[in-house]
Amino acid sequence: MSMFEDIPVDVGVVYEGERIRGKEMQFEFGGPNIEQKFELVQARDMKEITDGKVIIDGPDLKDLEEGKSYPIGILVEAAGKEIEKDLEAVLERRVHEFINFVEGFMHLNQRYDLWMRLSKGSYKKGFNTLEYLGKVLIRLYKSEFPIIEKIQITFITDPKKVSGWYKKALDIYEARDARARGMKDEDVEEFYGCVLCQSFAPSHVCIITPQRISLCGAINWFDARAAARVDPKGPNFLVPKGELLDDVHGEYSGANEVAKQRSLGEVERVWLYSMFGHPHTSCGCFEAIAFYIPEVDGVGVVDRGYEGTAVNGLAFSTMANQTGGGKQVEGFNGIAIEYMRSPRFLQADRGWNRVVWLPSNVKEKVLDAIPEELKDKVATEKDVTNTAELKQFLKEKGHPVVEQWPAEVEAEAEVVAEAGYEGVPSEYSFQLPAGIPVGVPGEGFQLVFKNVKIKADKLIIRRKEETKRK
Repeated sequence: MSMFEDIPVDVGVVYEGERIRGKEMQFEFGGPNIEQKFELVQARDMKEITDGKVIIDGPDLKDLEEGKSYPIGILVEAAGKEIEKDLEAVLERRVHEFINFVEGFMHLNQRYDLWMRLSKGSYKKGFNTLEYLGKVLIRLYKSEFPIIEKIQITFITDPKKVSGWYKKALDIYEARDARARGMKDEDVEEFYGCVLCQSFAPSHVCIITPQRISLCGAINWFDARAAARVDPKGPNFLVPKGELLDDVHGEYSGANEVAKQRSLGEVERVWLYSMFGHPHTSCGCFEAIAFYIPEVDGVGVVDRGYEGTAVNGLAFSTMANQTGGGKQVEGFNGIAIEYMRSPRFLQADRGWNRVVWLPSNVKEKVLDAIPEELKDKVATEKDVTNTAELKQFLKEKGHPVVEQWPAEVEAEAEVVAEAGYEGVPSEYSFQLPAGIPVGVPGEGFQLVFKNVKIKADKLIIRRKEETKRK
């Protein structure tokens, strides 16, 4: 007899990685259109909870309108002799995996970024109450973690109650993250890995160190260590550091070996502290993307919740398609917001001295991590809207990246009008590669520039054979 015989849809690993598009969904919880949502696991005493109980605090699935987005909070309370606070984040991250086992139920991201969709097909099959989802979670948790003696799950869908719990959840997440901030990578004998996202990104291997939290932002070094100990065959595992090959870029022989093994040979080298060369792979659950801005030789960071386009003219979703999937993409790197607090943050790329743009909400979150002398030099969407404005902003503020720009070159030229052409302006101004003779197509005139400041972002030189004018 199947442990899910009373569930109206199939449950199994075959559905992990299933995507539900907008036109296919009955409705969704969380996601970019909903500000407040969370999933939280809390360790409890045995007397505090009722084993197997599912609570729905607010409207249930059958009460929701098709095609709409709703706030949600998922509270998982677990008890047992071996259940301790250190395991909360470990158990919490498995919500993502277990919900994705349900046919027609998609779960993305984690913590305060979760996004869930129920398909129209599964809803029509009778999956019309969160009671079913609660039963699936309870049975999978008990099956995967025998140390859980009691488990109770609450789905909070009342917007006011979600709001109250949301603030509590943020405080709990912050307390967990703060715990690892005082540690250094050189202080530990081993790192840890995570392949929980390989159902979406087959070649992704997350390397978790004290100074580099998981891309999703949900698992720090302590969490990964606890997960590897309590579930040795699970998605979290020990990564021997091996030989330190490059301290600046953060390359370790042990991390390289594990990345190669777990990615089935797709990834051979990993630089933990750089977004160039051999950057860390990116999954699909990353909290933010660090992206290179060639126009200013700087780095921007955009988070998943940012609406509109970043300063480079691209939306988060567009860059996410370029970044994710387990690929190593130079100039596009999935990161956690917490990683921006690390002293190792893009260390090989000049760290904060290279960051030139952030969404204002992200800047506010990590303001205490930004060096004092840079706080007013990092632009947000409130300061600039494109790279041209960004370049001017950085010059005016004296951002460190400006010192890396090539010197501007003065070029002499004059405007000459040949016979047969009228209307050539006495002053002519536009950007051209400095020091290169300029040929302008057209008949009856020639342009020669004088006292013009010429700049170039890109220079292409081609040999052109001269032809005699007939």
